Amino acid sequence: NRAGVFVAATSNDIQSLPPELIRKGRLDEIFFVDLPDRVSRREIFNIHLRRRNQAPSGFNLDALEQASEGFTGAEIEQAIVSSLYNVYSREEALTTDHLLEELERTNPLSVVMFEKISMLREWAAGRTVPAG
Repeated sequence: NRAGVFVAATSNDIQSLPPELIRKGRLDEIFFVDLPDRVSRREIFNIHLRRRNQAPSGFNLDALEQASEGFTGAEIEQAIVSSLYNVYSREEALTTDHLLEELERTNPLSVVMFEKISMLREWAAGRTVPAG
């Protein structure tokens, strides 16, 4: 019985999957999840700051979401984690400036793998359902 069941699969390289695996009937839809937009990045900051007992209201989220353009959710999380390690060793409280410095030091995947991500976006256009 398949009632009420939703199955999802993910792939970081869908072009390497055989066509018979991704045809209609095997997969109902193919969704493309791009990098997070401003609203999503703000929410990612909120989630990961709260998770680490930091009040998001104490940070300039506008500046953080702007500085994290092109970052994945994992990269944003790691910027928070790295910043917390840095301030802990100096016995300081985490600030927006600490996070901005860490974001500045980080080369996001969207820069490091620019060509591959551009090709994936081009492939996904018209072939997939945008998800976000």
